[in-house]
Amino acid sequence: MTRLLPFLLLFISLDVFSQSYHEQIVKHRENYKQDFIKESNSPLQESDFQNLHFYDADSNYKVIAEVKILKNEKVFKMPTYDGTSKEFYRYAKINFSLNGKATIMTLYKSIALANNPAYKDLLFLPFTDETNKKESYGGGRYIDLSSKEIVNNKIEVDFNKAYNPYCAYSEGYRCPVPPEENDLQMEIKAGEKNYTGEKKHRR
Repeated sequence: MTRLLPFLLLFISLDVFSQSYHEQIVKHRENYKQDFIKESNSPLQESDFQNLHFYDADSNYKVIAEVKILKNEKVFKMPTYDGTSKEFYRYAKINFSLNGKATIMTLYKSIALANNPAYKDLLFLPFTDETNKKESYGGGRYIDLSSKEIVNNKIEVDFNKAYNPYCAYSEGYRCPVPPEENDLQMEIKAGEKNYTGEKKHRR
Protein backbone atom coordinates (compact mmCIF):
# COMPACT_ATOMS: atom_id res chain seq x y z
CA MET A 1 0.00 0.00 0.00
CA THR A 2 2.89 2.34 0.82
CA ARG A 3 4.27 1.94 -2.70
CA LEU A 4 0.88 2.62 -4.23
CA LEU A 5 0.27 5.79 -2.21
CA PRO A 6 2.20 8.19 -4.51
CA PHE A 7 0.34 6.83 -7.54
CA LEU A 8 -3.02 7.13 -5.80
CA LEU A 9 -2.25 10.72 -4.78
CA LEU A 10 -1.21 11.52 -8.37
CA PHE A 11 -4.42 9.99 -9.71
CA ILE A 12 -6.54 11.97 -7.23
CA SER A 13 -4.75 15.25 -7.99
CA LEU A 14 -5.17 14.73 -11.75
CA ASP A 15 -8.86 13.97 -11.25
CA VAL A 16 -9.33 17.12 -9.17
CA PHE A 17 -7.50 19.16 -11.83
CA SER A 18 -9.73 17.67 -14.53
CA GLN A 19 -12.89 18.56 -12.62
CA SER A 20 -11.61 22.04 -11.81
CA TYR A 21 -10.62 22.70 -15.44
CA HIS A 22 -13.99 21.44 -16.68
CA GLU A 23 -15.72 23.84 -14.27
CA GLN A 24 -13.57 26.73 -15.53
CA ILE A 25 -14.61 26.06 -19.12
CA VAL A 26 -18.28 25.69 -18.13
CA LYS A 27 -18.10 29.10 -16.42
CA HIS A 28 -16.29 30.62 -19.40
CA ARG A 29 -19.02 29.40 -21.75
CA GLU A 30 -21.79 30.71 -19.54
CA ASN A 31 -20.14 34.14 -19.56
CA TYR A 32 -19.76 33.83 -23.32
CA LYS A 33 -23.51 33.28 -23.70
CA GLN A 34 -24.35 36.17 -21.39
CA ASP A 35 -22.26 38.50 -23.56
CA PHE A 36 -24.71 37.89 -26.42
CA ILE A 37 -27.50 39.24 -24.25
CA LYS A 38 -25.48 42.30 -23.15
CA GLU A 39 -24.20 43.17 -26.63
CA SER A 40 -26.46 45.64 -28.45
CA ASN A 41 -25.62 44.37 -31.95
CA SER A 42 -25.69 40.67 -30.99
CA PRO A 43 -27.02 38.19 -33.58
CA LEU A 44 -28.41 35.88 -30.87
CA GLN A 45 -31.06 35.98 -28.19
CA GLU A 46 -31.32 33.73 -25.16
CA SER A 47 -33.81 31.51 -27.00
CA ASP A 48 -31.06 30.73 -29.55
CA PHE A 49 -28.70 29.28 -26.95
CA GLN A 50 -30.18 25.81 -27.43
CA ASN A 51 -28.53 25.84 -30.86
CA LEU A 52 -25.04 26.59 -29.50
CA HIS A 53 -22.83 23.52 -29.16
CA PHE A 54 -19.34 22.92 -27.82
CA TYR A 55 -16.78 20.14 -27.65
CA ASP A 56 -16.22 18.67 -24.20
CA ALA A 57 -13.52 20.50 -22.27
CA ASP A 58 -10.15 18.90 -23.01
CA SER A 59 -7.03 20.23 -21.30
CA ASN A 60 -4.87 18.66 -24.05
CA TYR A 61 -5.94 21.62 -26.16
CA LYS A 62 -4.56 24.13 -23.67
CA VAL A 63 -0.94 24.83 -24.57
CA ILE A 64 1.90 27.12 -23.55
CA ALA A 65 3.29 28.82 -26.64
CA GLU A 66 6.63 30.52 -27.21
CA VAL A 67 6.12 34.10 -28.39
CA LYS A 68 8.28 36.04 -30.83
CA ILE A 69 7.19 39.67 -31.07
CA LEU A 70 7.40 40.96 -34.64
CA LYS A 71 8.94 44.34 -35.41
CA ASN A 72 8.17 46.95 -38.05
CA GLU A 73 5.18 45.07 -39.43
CA LYS A 74 3.12 46.90 -42.04
CA VAL A 75 -0.61 47.36 -41.68
CA PHE A 76 -2.55 45.13 -44.08
CA LYS A 77 -6.20 44.63 -44.98
CA MET A 78 -7.60 41.34 -43.70
CA PRO A 79 -10.57 40.34 -45.92
CA THR A 80 -13.97 39.91 -44.29
CA TYR A 81 -16.79 37.59 -45.32
CA ASP A 82 -18.98 40.47 -46.55
CA GLY A 83 -16.41 41.41 -49.19
CA THR A 84 -14.87 44.35 -47.32
CA SER A 85 -11.76 44.30 -45.10
CA LYS A 86 -10.39 45.41 -41.75
CA GLU A 87 -6.93 46.74 -40.93
CA PHE A 88 -4.58 44.63 -38.83
CA TYR A 89 -0.88 44.09 -38.38
CA ARG A 90 1.01 40.96 -37.42
CA TYR A 91 1.91 41.28 -33.75
CA ALA A 92 3.75 38.03 -32.97
CA LYS A 93 4.53 34.50 -34.06
CA ILE A 94 3.76 31.73 -31.58
CA ASN A 95 4.97 28.16 -31.66
CA PHE A 96 3.92 25.17 -29.61
CA SER A 97 3.28 21.45 -29.78
CA LEU A 98 -0.30 20.27 -30.13
CA ASN A 99 -1.16 16.57 -30.20
CA GLY A 100 2.53 15.88 -30.80
CA LYS A 101 2.72 18.21 -33.82
CA ALA A 102 4.91 21.32 -33.92
CA THR A 103 2.67 24.27 -34.78
CA ILE A 104 3.31 27.91 -35.71
CA MET A 105 0.58 30.57 -35.75
CA THR A 106 0.35 34.35 -36.01
CA LEU A 107 -1.24 36.76 -33.55
CA TYR A 108 -2.76 39.93 -34.99
CA LYS A 109 -3.66 43.33 -33.63
CA SER A 110 -6.63 45.35 -34.90
CA ILE A 111 -5.83 48.94 -35.83
CA ALA A 112 -9.33 50.14 -34.94
CA LEU A 113 -9.40 48.41 -31.55
CA ALA A 114 -5.82 49.36 -30.68
CA ASN A 115 -6.98 52.96 -30.49
CA ASN A 116 -9.72 52.07 -27.99
CA PRO A 117 -8.41 52.08 -24.38
CA ALA A 118 -10.72 49.18 -23.49
CA TYR A 119 -9.23 46.94 -26.20
CA LYS A 120 -5.70 48.27 -26.66
CA ASP A 121 -4.13 45.03 -25.36
CA LEU A 122 -6.40 42.68 -27.34
CA LEU A 123 -4.72 40.13 -29.59
CA PHE A 124 -6.62 38.30 -32.30
CA LEU A 125 -6.01 34.64 -33.16
CA PRO A 126 -8.22 33.54 -36.07
CA PHE A 127 -7.71 30.04 -37.44
CA THR A 128 -9.12 27.29 -39.61
CA ASP A 129 -8.70 23.55 -39.11
CA GLU A 130 -9.92 20.24 -40.46
CA THR A 131 -13.16 20.22 -38.46
CA ASN A 132 -14.44 23.19 -40.49
CA LYS A 133 -17.54 22.54 -42.63
CA LYS A 134 -18.00 19.26 -40.77
CA GLU A 135 -18.23 19.69 -37.01
CA SER A 136 -17.36 23.38 -36.75
CA TYR A 137 -18.17 26.56 -38.66
CA GLY A 138 -16.78 26.52 -42.19
CA GLY A 139 -15.42 30.04 -41.94
CA GLY A 140 -13.07 29.20 -39.08
CA ARG A 141 -13.01 30.27 -35.45
CA TYR A 142 -11.39 32.91 -33.25
CA ILE A 143 -9.53 33.08 -29.93
CA ASP A 144 -9.05 36.33 -28.00
CA LEU A 145 -5.82 36.89 -26.09
CA SER A 146 -4.11 39.84 -24.43
CA SER A 147 -0.59 41.19 -24.75
CA LYS A 148 -0.61 41.39 -20.94
CA GLU A 149 -0.79 37.59 -20.85
CA ILE A 150 2.66 37.30 -22.42
CA VAL A 151 5.09 36.50 -19.60
CA ASN A 152 8.74 35.59 -20.20
CA ASN A 153 8.01 35.28 -23.93
CA LYS A 154 5.28 32.71 -23.31
CA ILE A 155 1.49 32.79 -23.53
CA GLU A 156 -1.26 30.29 -22.77
CA VAL A 157 -3.46 29.42 -25.74
CA ASP A 158 -6.63 27.49 -24.92
CA PHE A 159 -8.49 26.15 -27.94
CA ASN A 160 -11.37 25.21 -25.63
CA LYS A 161 -12.15 28.93 -25.71
CA ALA A 162 -12.31 29.09 -29.52
CA TYR A 163 -15.55 30.72 -30.62
CA ASN A 164 -17.52 31.34 -33.79
CA PRO A 165 -17.63 34.72 -35.54
CA TYR A 166 -21.01 36.43 -35.72
CA CYS A 167 -21.18 35.38 -39.38
CA ALA A 168 -21.82 31.81 -38.21
CA TYR A 169 -25.21 32.96 -36.93
CA SER A 170 -26.27 35.79 -39.21
CA GLU A 171 -25.62 37.63 -42.44
CA GLY A 172 -24.66 41.30 -42.30
CA TYR A 173 -21.49 41.22 -40.16
CA ARG A 174 -17.92 42.03 -41.15
CA CYS A 175 -16.13 38.92 -39.88
CA PRO A 176 -12.41 38.63 -40.72
CA VAL A 177 -11.38 35.63 -42.82
CA PRO A 178 -8.60 33.71 -41.01
CA PRO A 179 -5.36 34.13 -42.98
CA GLU A 180 -3.91 31.08 -44.67
CA GLU A 181 -0.88 31.12 -42.36
CA ASN A 182 -3.24 30.10 -39.51
CA ASP A 183 -4.74 27.15 -41.38
CA LEU A 184 -4.02 24.17 -39.11
CA GLN A 185 -3.51 20.84 -40.83
CA MET A 186 -5.24 18.93 -38.04
CA GLU A 187 -8.59 18.60 -36.35
CA ILE A 188 -9.10 20.95 -33.41
CA LYS A 189 -11.81 19.13 -31.47
CA ALA A 190 -12.14 21.90 -28.91
CA GLY A 191 -14.16 25.05 -28.51
CA GLU A 192 -17.39 25.93 -30.28
CA LYS A 193 -19.05 23.66 -32.83
CA ASN A 194 -21.51 24.38 -35.64
CA TYR A 195 -24.53 26.53 -34.82
CA THR A 196 -27.65 24.46 -35.56
CA GLY A 197 -30.21 27.27 -35.62
CA GLU A 198 -31.59 28.99 -38.69
CA LYS A 199 -29.21 31.61 -40.02
CA LYS A 200 -30.50 35.12 -39.40
CA HIS A 201 -30.43 38.25 -41.52
CA ARG A 202 -29.23 41.37 -39.77
CA ARG A 203 -31.49 44.38 -40.22
